[in-house]
Amino acid sequence: MMTDTASKTVLIIDDETTIQMVVQYGLQLAVDWTVWTASSGLEGVQVAQAQQPDVILLDVMMPEMDGIATFQALQANPRTCSIPVIFLTANAHTADHWRSQSVGVTGVITKPFNSLHLADRISSILKW
Repeated sequence: MMTDTASKTVLIIDDETTIQMVVQYGLQLAVDWTVWTASSGLEGVQVAQAQQPDVILLDVMMPEMDGIATFQALQANPRTCSIPVIFLTANAHTADHWRSQSVGVTGVITKPFNSLHLADRISSILKW
């Protein structure tokens, strides 16, 4: 089903360490992708600049710098503007999905999600 996914790198930006761990373990167990984590938008922007991941999973609801502000900061930076971003959100309302899509994110995954199927979801969204 998935092609060329052996060497993918993912950055998860989420203020909940439990979500970070679930994503990290799920992606490492299922497909052995490299996963970096960041606990805030500011930290996430810094890690994205340094590591240049293949994709960023970005929590929408975070204190201080929320997902949309973080996404805008990533888009404004020449080193990170071309990295695909997938929002992670607990709000499954269609209007929020549309709003998220309208700012230019590549996709939206709603929480909760099956961490062992997350690589398939990411690959499908990014057409890997």
